[in-house]
Amino acid sequence: MKSFDLFVDSSANLPAETVKRTGIKVIPYHCTVNGEDMCCYPDPASGEERPFSGIAKEYYARMRGGAECKTSLIGAQTFVDAMRPSLLAGRDVLLITISAGVSGTYRQALCAKEMLDEEFGGGRVFVADSANASLGQGILAIRAAEKRDRGESAEACRKWVEANAYCVNSFFTVEDLKYLRKGGRVSAVLAIAGSLLNIKPILRADGSRPAKIAFYARERGRKRALRALADEYAKFAVDPGQHVAYIAHGDCEQDALEVADMVRALGAKDVVLEYYDLCTGSHVGPGTVALFFWGKDRRTVK
Repeated sequence: MKSFDLFVDSSANLPAETVKRTGIKVIPYHCTVNGEDMCCYPDPASGEERPFSGIAKEYYARMRGGAECKTSLIGAQTFVDAMRPSLLAGRDVLLITISAGVSGTYRQALCAKEMLDEEFGGGRVFVADSANASLGQGILAIRAAEKRDRGESAEACRKWVEANAYCVNSFFTVEDLKYLRKGGRVSAVLAIAGSLLNIKPILRADGSRPAKIAFYARERGRKRALRALADEYAKFAVDPGQHVAYIAHGDCEQDALEVADMVRALGAKDVVLEYYDLCTGSHVGPGTVALFFWGKDRRTVK
């Protein structure tokens, strides 16, 4: 029997088969596309029959077509409503969120914990900042689920996540700098110059606390940028034969497959591909390729 229920926000980007296998519960973000509300993760209760890949493919196609896409935080009450049934059933809960340096979601999760502590008493709700986004957050959730299934408590798993969050490495490149410019991560001048000169940035989750997305390097052209992702894997991966690597892509599967082949050649145990989650994907845009893996502690290496 599972000793507690494990929750993530949908930015964890977990494939449907992983969610089914692990029993991790996903609390979805919502976004608006040209003003229309859209759930960022298929909710079985909604009757949505399309797989996430179909939803994501349409979303990124609409972005390429110029649709205005905006995301919002998951509010504290939404977290409360999602986790309360577990507490009523007598199970503790652990919620692993996107990095507090990327989103205010972690702060909302802490507010939800306070509300549930008041209702059910303390010591039953635990919240962990993943110091990651997308499948970087997802890797930690998968490992926490494995520990839960071996009998570890929610509190022990929270402590493990917080102690190991910076060992998950993530590197990504984007197709078009305009989405980063909209989010204020690059200047308009740099975005225009980058487009004219075919400059492709390499970004990563950094070692700061809270962890943020930071520029890491620049490459001339798409092919070199994809190769650079594999080069960083070779540089930073720890015991690659013991760990699965993950790749998320913004509807550019062939490029993702190319990186996967390079990573497999470098000794990865396996490589899992998934469409990039819609919440963070709206800020990096279609054509993004992101690589996530277990590696050296980001706080101690450059």
